[in-house]
Amino acid sequence: ECRRERTRGTIRVMRPLVILLGAALLAPAATTRLAVTVVDQKTGAPVLDLKPGDFKVSDSRSARPVESATYTEGPVDVLLLLDTSLIGGAVQGVAGEIIDQLGEKEQMAVVSFHSAADLIQDFTQSKERLRRAVASVQYGNSPRVLDALYAALDGGFENASFRRVLLLVTTGVDGSSRVSEREVVQLARHNGVSIYPVYVMGYGRSLFESLARQTGGASFNLHDMGKSKEPVGRRIFQVIRGYYILQLQSGLQSGDKLKVEVRTGRKVAVSALPIE
Repeated sequence: ECRRERTRGTIRVMRPLVILLGAALLAPAATTRLAVTVVDQKTGAPVLDLKPGDFKVSDSRSARPVESATYTEGPVDVLLLLDTSLIGGAVQGVAGEIIDQLGEKEQMAVVSFHSAADLIQDFTQSKERLRRAVASVQYGNSPRVLDALYAALDGGFENASFRRVLLLVTTGVDGSSRVSEREVVQLARHNGVSIYPVYVMGYGRSLFESLARQTGGASFNLHDMGKSKEPVGRRIFQVIRGYYILQLQSGLQSGDKLKVEVRTGRKVAVSALPIE
């Protein structure tokens, strides 16, 4: 068994409309680009019809004019972080639905987690290999969600080619992790990874929404999604494949924070991730 040791973890081989982004994570540049995901809170569908004037971006000193807002869709590389704790069996079926939606050019890896995180399938385009990996998991101890996220983010996307997406499929219960939410968010931004939690229970809802909001992702409550007849996996991939690229007029200075808002009559969840 191949083992990769990490400092903060181990891998063995949108109601709120305001997002604060630490500019210290960005390299100095003449312009600033953000990857922004906007999801309709009622339907869970991506919002596709926004214009530059619908976005309001400001820092601690002044408004930051949005030069352009382009909605783009494309293939993704997905790291599926699957809950295999004592109650993790409740989300195994959802993992199968997600694998079914993998596109022709897309890749997926599978990491299972409970008190530790285990790489059980590296990036592949083979749905059969991914299904076998999910079927082979063994369920164990209490889940340490933040530790698992940190371990997966730390080198988990070395073989990725497209947009980096981490799909956290969890029952919604978080055990006692050693790392903090802030450390996870910082590492996700540094590595250009958007986090998309998919959960059953509401215990960790605020944590999951916060992780998504600060990394350009979105969160999915399986209980709410069950009210729709559309397959869960298809709805999730509709969101993770599409996002806005916002171009701002000037770069950020060290210590700046950006506030991103969407002006629309709908209730939406908005998230953002600085991109190079």
